[in-house]
Amino acid sequence: MEGSDPFDRMDDRLNEIVPVNPNKPYDVKELILAVVDHRKFLEVHKGYAQNLVVGFARLGGRSVGIIANNPAIFAGTLDVQASMKGARFIRFCDAFNIPLVSFVDVPGFLPGRDQEQLGIIKHGAKMLFAYSEATVPKLTVITRKAYGGAYIVMSSKHLGADVVCAWPTAEIAVMGPQGAINIIFKKDISEAVEPETVRERLITEYKEKFANPKEPAAYGYVDEIILPVETRPFLIKNLEALANKTQKLPPKKHGNIPL
Repeated sequence: MEGSDPFDRMDDRLNEIVPVNPNKPYDVKELILAVVDHRKFLEVHKGYAQNLVVGFARLGGRSVGIIANNPAIFAGTLDVQASMKGARFIRFCDAFNIPLVSFVDVPGFLPGRDQEQLGIIKHGAKMLFAYSEATVPKLTVITRKAYGGAYIVMSSKHLGADVVCAWPTAEIAVMGPQGAINIIFKKDISEAVEPETVRERLITEYKEKFANPKEPAAYGYVDEIILPVETRPFLIKNLEALANKTQKLPPKKHGNIPL
């Protein structure tokens, strides 16, 4: 089905949505509206777990379900509520054969004793289960941070995503530069004559290697690195290619979803 909104439309605002400062938030809904047909996005569960945005839209006239981390709320981290919200929406889309498009900017799972007591591991696993079990076309766009287990959960190649693209601002790693350097090179920094100078140098080297999508692409975790303005035509092209996707799960009565 073809829509009246040109498939090759490119919105220059996409190049400016993600701030240069990786710690500065932005509203992912602006990104979604700039990509989808006619800037129309039907958000569901709008008032619940706002750090994860879910809803329906069209791309090239095709209906899609959209899941997106929202850095404007809790820095886009996944918590118990967001995990349940995402898992429920993913399974709904899969039940009605609606392709899934995920926009990823996630620094990790929300830390804290409260989250542990509420069962963040169990509920986070629900989202992982939902993505991995879904047989509909799954497309992923990594816009900025994709750290640790939360990156895996958000429709990564490891969970069977059909197509993963990344913007030049994408950072795919176990954790952020500061935290990683303080752990990996703790001994080197503590023994250095000028610890802060060494730390800054190591952080810069870490950023050069991991604060871009080239290394993950070399390992096959990213299929293509695209400019932000190319997101819409890229998604529509791949949705069309995956329109007749068929995938059979291993024969069994049902999976054992973490409840």
